[in-house]
Order: sequence, then C-alpha cells, then structure tokens
Amino acid sequence: MTTRTRTIGVLSSCFLAASLGAQGPAASAGAHGASVAAAVAPATGTGGDAVTYTKHIAPIFQQKCQECHQPGSIAPMSLLTYDDAKKYAKRIRAKVAARLMPPWHIDKTVGIQEFKNDRSLSDAQIETIVRWVDAGTPMGDLADLPPAVKFPDPNRWQLAEKLGQAPDLVVKSLPYTLAARTQDKWFRPTVETGLTEARWVRAIEVKPVRASDRKIVHHVLAYLVQDEPEVTGLASTAHDHQMNPGLFMEWAVGKTGQIFAEDAGKLMLPGSRIQWEIHMHAIGEEYKDSQVELAVYFYPKGFVPKHRTVLTMFNMARASELDIPPNEKTVTQNFYVLQAPARLENFQPHMHMRGKAMSLEAVYPDGRKEVLSAVSNFQWNWHVNYVYADGAAPLLPKGTMLSFTAWHDNTAENPNNPDPSQWVGWGDRTVDEMAHNWIDVTYLEQDEFDKLVAARKAKTAAQKVTP
Repeated sequence: MTTRTRTIGVLSSCFLAASLGAQGPAASAGAHGASVAAAVAPATGTGGDAVTYTKHIAPIFQQKCQECHQPGSIAPMSLLTYDDAKKYAKRIRAKVAARLMPPWHIDKTVGIQEFKNDRSLSDAQIETIVRWVDAGTPMGDLADLPPAVKFPDPNRWQLAEKLGQAPDLVVKSLPYTLAARTQDKWFRPTVETGLTEARWVRAIEVKPVRASDRKIVHHVLAYLVQDEPEVTGLASTAHDHQMNPGLFMEWAVGKTGQIFAEDAGKLMLPGSRIQWEIHMHAIGEEYKDSQVELAVYFYPKGFVPKHRTVLTMFNMARASELDIPPNEKTVTQNFYVLQAPARLENFQPHMHMRGKAMSLEAVYPDGRKEVLSAVSNFQWNWHVNYVYADGAAPLLPKGTMLSFTAWHDNTAENPNNPDPSQWVGWGDRTVDEMAHNWIDVTYLEQDEFDKLVAARKAKTAAQKVTP
C-alpha cells in the first residue's frame, strides 16, 4: 500500500501536514476515533453519579437521535425505548465513540466550529453514553424518565417549522419506475414551475415524495431554467466572472435544504422551469412512480434582498480528472481565486465510497493561510451540509485563493471500499468517485465587505475584554 498525491497546482494545505500526516486520511480518521474512544472508555473512575438510561441517556437520545431513529424515519432502527437502546447498545457505543453518529463529521480540531445546524454530541454526552454501555446499560429509576417526545411526521417539510409557514410553491418531478435490478439511473425531466411573477427566494428544500424512496435516491440536482440574459442581483464586482446563477438546489441524504442569510436569496422569474437530475440506484425491489419534490419559500412580495447567493460546485476533479489506483490512497487538490469580496455560507463535501477527508483552506492576498473547515472522517452515505452560523461565515477579500484538498482511500483499510483491487476514476455511479464541494457564495460590494469585517473585529475585541 502506498499513498499518492495528485496535485493540481502546489501542495500547500497545512491540514494535510497537521491532521493527516504521512499516513493519509484513513490513519487520521481512525486515530481520531480511537483517541475519542480511549478518552471516554473507562466505565468507572470518571466521577459523578452512576449513569442510567432514565436519568442520563433518554434525554440525550430525545435531543439528538430519536427524530431519525423512529418508525417511518430514515434510520434503520428505532431508539424510542429502553429496550431499543439496550438491544443496540454495543453498536451505539462504537458509532458514538468514533463520532460516526449522529452524522456530523466536521473536524473539531481545526477551522470554524459555529454552525446553524450542529447536530453533534458534546464530549460530555459521548462520555455519558460510553459509560452507560460499559456499566451494563442500567435502566435506573422510572421516575427519572422524561415524558416521551411526540415527533412530527419525519417526511414533512422540515423548514416549514423553522420558518413558521408552509411552502409557497411546491414543484414535483415526473414519476419514474425503477426496476428491482438494473444499472444506476439518471432521470432528467423538466417541469414548469407555474410562476407568473418575479419572486425572491428565502429558502429551498428538496426531498423524495415518499419516505421509502430515500432508499433508492442517491442525490437530486435542481436547475432553475429561465430567460435571464444577465445574472441580476450580484455585487457589481462579481459580474465579470459569475456568468450564471449557479445551481438552484442540491439534495442528498443528510441534507435538509437551506435557509439563506437574511440579506441574500435567489431570484425566480415568471415562466421558469425546473430541470431535474435524479440519481437512483436499484436495491432489489421495484419502486413504482418514484418522485422527488422541491419546496420554495419566498420573501414577502416586493422585498429584494441585497445579494443573490450562488450555489457553486468547487471541483477538485476538474470534472473528470481523478486517478485512484488499486490499493492506494490519493490526495487531489484544486484552487480557485475569488475575483470579488465574498461570504461563504456553508461547507458541503461530496465524494463517494472511497472518500475519506476534505478540507478548505483560505490563502489570503497577504500570504496568510487559514483552514476554514475540514471533514476528516467523511461518510459517503451522509452528505451533510455544514451551514455557518451568523457571525462565523468566512468573509474573504478579493484575491483570496480557496485551496480544496480531497483524500481518497482505495485500500482494504477503508471499510466502505467495495473492491480495493479496482482502479477508480471520476464518474456518476456510486462505485465511481467524485471530489467537489457545494458552497453558496454571496458576493459583496467592497464598502459593505469592509464594514462587515470591521464590525466582526470590534465584536471579537469586545468579547475578549468582557469579564
């Protein structure tokens, strides 16, 4: 086994040196999980009360696990009761200690750590779960058991609750019947939105119409097709290099959708259409009339946000240049220079079965380098969109170079690898590979950028002097 580095440009990622070292991403991810497990493994001697299900574990599961781990939702088993938790205790311990569950695989040792949708467990919560399992999964006093949580329909429009309103527009794809056994399919119908006036979009959400169809839908791309000679709503300095409005929305298991920043949105014009790309894979059972749907939440009529955000695919593979030999680990990089001041709204790595890690580093015009975000234990079946919190989203000056690095592990050490003896290149199938990052970019006018940077510096300085 060897580690190959395929670099498009100069290998400069400090994340590669600091986090993965010479052994590659699998070693880093495994070491990170092992260190967490070692730190919390002892069942005794950690101090505090004895851990019980009723007093300590049930509240954690209600807060972090049960929304997915309930009948009819996306998880493979329910964790609503003590008997459920006891039955799967060893599996729960392993997944939690390795930070595989809940699905939040951002590296907590580098980069930005403030997110709007953080679903991760704290170190204390991980320690509590591990101690409980190691102590023999004690039930505890029933009087300590919190009331059961009544969760809403897991296949609901989830952003509707956060926004306090139903979607303003729902667009469905045409139906498609997937055979029980067949090659991967890419269904690309185009449907009318029915929109009769221009409206600015506040949020977008995509999901399969039926919850069961999540088993066959790998990802969905929704392109907005409309007559728009110029991308209106962009910052003036971005017009020369941003020639299209970007992707309307992308969906994969692990991503709900996105609510845009209060000063940003996307523009839909009358007569617009949605061009779908729906990637489906067969699982041995026929699925008749499978459909996906898109929910759009508008800003109030007449409201025009300051900025038009652009969902951009930053591709390390340059569309088709991935070279992952058998029984090897590889590193691939690509670089993009911002031609205008910008705010990055999120970080969403996309790879397949051999994907192990991805990082984003900013190289500023003055030469300073900063790792913004990294996933060091990528899980191909969870495409999590890490949405930066207000006040934490990177503000990057014109001329900043974005350095993206992707690690792939095509060895037997990778438990997700279906066949380490095969060469792997770029391709749409799940057994092929990809390496890109979906990021909503909001371009800013220079004077506004300067004000936002100054305000953030002032806030940071004030926090440092506050006792």
